[in-house]
Amino acid sequence: MSDTRPDLVIYGSPVSPFVRKVAALCSEKGVAFETENVDIFNPPPWFRDISPMKRIPVLRDRSIAEEGAAGTIADSSAICAYIEKKHPAPAFYPAEAYAHGRAIFIEEFADTSVAMAGGMGIFRPIFFSILQGKEPDLEKARKSWAEDMPPLLAWLDGAIGESGFFAGDALSIADIAVACVLAQVALVAEMPLGAYPALSAHYDRISARPSLAGPFAKAEAFVRKALPTPFDLT
Repeated sequence: MSDTRPDLVIYGSPVSPFVRKVAALCSEKGVAFETENVDIFNPPPWFRDISPMKRIPVLRDRSIAEEGAAGTIADSSAICAYIEKKHPAPAFYPAEAYAHGRAIFIEEFADTSVAMAGGMGIFRPIFFSILQGKEPDLEKARKSWAEDMPPLLAWLDGAIGESGFFAGDALSIADIAVACVLAQVALVAEMPLGAYPALSAHYDRISARPSLAGPFAKAEAFVRKALPTPFDLT
């Protein structure tokens, strides 16, 4: 009997924006994959061996190895670059040099600066506190929304090109990364983007794509069990 499982396995949780980024890229490219949930706060020993930074996601390519560290790649950006190289069409890293570099930078900007303000500053103080049986730290979340997020959102608003995309004239890894990270805020809080019209239109358009909407729905279903209604941080 032949093995019909896909080669690619994404270890992690749909609650992670970085797991959702990898899943979205695979879906956009039509690359088959499956996910395997890993509790990052209490990971099994085998996961520690393949995630030296103790983070999710980690990708396994079964065509290389079924177990052990061989065939695995940690870090969402490294994973996405691998998927792009292995499955180059359709391309999600622009061919033109400047657009290519810009896409990589904006992905990094989203995964670091925006994720820090939105994830560590808003998502975690709310959702992780609830999971621990504590009151959500709305003071910290409101401070991050009022002080940390505006300059980041303003920069992103101005970085969108006339094409409606961040890098080049087509959807790229930059667009996916930004939408996934912003969605992390939307899981726990209302996210009015009226002051950033280009970004607001971009987020609505990109996040509605099935490749992003599907994983987000899974994350939202999990979060809503503990937090039925997002908070108003204004």
